[in-house]
Amino acid sequence: MTVIFSKKCEIAIQSVLYLSIKEKNKYYKSSEISKELHLSAAFVSKILQTLTATGIVGSKRGKVGGFFLAKEPSEITLIQIVKAIDGLDIFHKCVLGFPGCSPDNPCPVHTKWGYLREETFKMLSHQTLDELKPVTENKIKAIQDMFLKKDKNN
Repeated sequence: MTVIFSKKCEIAIQSVLYLSIKEKNKYYKSSEISKELHLSAAFVSKILQTLTATGIVGSKRGKVGGFFLAKEPSEITLIQIVKAIDGLDIFHKCVLGFPGCSPDNPCPVHTKWGYLREETFKMLSHQTLDELKPVTENKIKAIQDMFLKKDKNN
């Protein structure tokens, strides 16, 4: 269940994290990325095309083309991906959607959400893809193992 980010943003983050652990100077097709992450190829392709406009991802057309990170993993933070896909409104608006929510006129979760929102923003802003590499590698392997196990049981 998506709580903070849109499904599109989640797929963008997963796809960029995938690219961050892959070999440099190589192109990865959206079909390859989607297969390894078990996501829709058309959706992955569309999202990565959106990210090329932001300079996070690059692409090369043609038979040997595909997608790649346009910057070093140490230069990309998760907040850059969130900003490119969902924008930063979630960090400025009421999480419950109440108009005029503020410290003077708070919603029922304003104080707790404000703290969580600030901490989430800090974490997304400070951690680079490079710092997330070991956990990303483990997670993608776990996804592949999980689906391999499902395929064997069916």
